[in-house]
Amino acid sequence: MKAIVTVVGKDKSGIIARVTAFLAEAGANVEDISQTVLQDWFAMIMLVETGKAQIGELRKGAAALGETIGVDISVQHEDIFTAMHRI
Repeated sequence: MKAIVTVVGKDKSGIIARVTAFLAEAGANVEDISQTVLQDWFAMIMLVETGKAQIGELRKGAAALGETIGVDISVQHEDIFTAMHRI
């Protein structure tokens, strides 16, 4: 199953490394990634194949990691993300 992972927060060194390491350890694979820095703000969105990882567990782990590194990390099933952003 696929999920959309978004990361937003103050820019600092290591955000991409920490988030992708977390996903790899959970058994998920990043299929596509886009990130930018707007002044001091970091924003990233990833399309992830969850593999054997459960969305709920990814969501909990991502939230905990986000608190640790000072960013907001959201994990949504691809279908929900698509439905919410349909014009």
